[in-house]
Amino acid sequence: MAKALVNTDLQLPGIKNLYHGKVRDVYTLENDILAMVVTDRISAFDVILPEGIPYKGEILNKIAAKNLDATADIVPNWKIALPDPMVTIGHRCEPLKVEMVIRGYITGSAWRTYSSGQHTICGITLPEGLKENQKFEHPIITPTTKADEGHDEDISKEEIIATGLVSKEDYEQIEAITYKLFERGTQLAERQGLILVDTKYEFGKKDGKIYLIDEIHTPDSSRYFYKDTYDELFAAGQPQRQLSKEFVRKWLMDNGFQGKEGQQIPEMTPEYCDSVTDRYVELYEKLTGDKFEKQPTEDLHTRIEKNVTSWIEKEL
Repeated sequence: MAKALVNTDLQLPGIKNLYHGKVRDVYTLENDILAMVVTDRISAFDVILPEGIPYKGEILNKIAAKNLDATADIVPNWKIALPDPMVTIGHRCEPLKVEMVIRGYITGSAWRTYSSGQHTICGITLPEGLKENQKFEHPIITPTTKADEGHDEDISKEEIIATGLVSKEDYEQIEAITYKLFERGTQLAERQGLILVDTKYEFGKKDGKIYLIDEIHTPDSSRYFYKDTYDELFAAGQPQRQLSKEFVRKWLMDNGFQGKEGQQIPEMTPEYCDSVTDRYVELYEKLTGDKFEKQPTEDLHTRIEKNVTSWIEKEL
């Protein structure tokens, strides 16, 4: 059985800081350079689940890298190199304290909010009579605060600017970039027979310039529907065939867990974890058009440490 990498403690030359995020371990190196290890940890409802998913980190890292390259003409991004399948080396930027969530369709948490009777989301009033998975006339941006710990919170554009969370000038710039990135992501997905339903982008600043940071258009940050069956399923009021992490959230909800106090995370058996790996592989191959080749996972930590150290010694 394949092993999952859930923790790292890399001994790298010139480490200045180490930050363990929900699924990423970020090593700050000299010259304002980051080495981001995308582990096999998986989170849902802002909770890190107890078992890792083999190959998930590599899949996310490769998809993100491919999409960062495919959007670099729209906005500069933090990526410099991939010294290992699970690692991206990039520029350290000062993160803006909002996540730009953009939605082309009403589904997921937005649908749960809307169907509960709350028709205003992040200051945007939605039309009456929407159906689950319906396409918006125009994509909408529903930002969230970027929490260091705990839950991100919905927030409106007006609140962001009024509180100074992000300056008006910076917000308007990342808002325009978000629409352009979503349009590009939609085009890339369509080539693969998919619909980019919703996604999120994170931005930072370096030397006064806006950069796109973190992952982009991965199954952890995005939701995709299959294009060929969308119209038929929507007309019949049936659930969409989708590629995203929503199937994990649904499994948790079906088993009584939504990240609320007192709720117990259901048992993640090896068979269940392997089934999640299969879904991630499916998304990788469908999104990229490339076949995913599973490599040995016995000693991922040593491999990563060796590859990243070699890059640092050569490039820094």
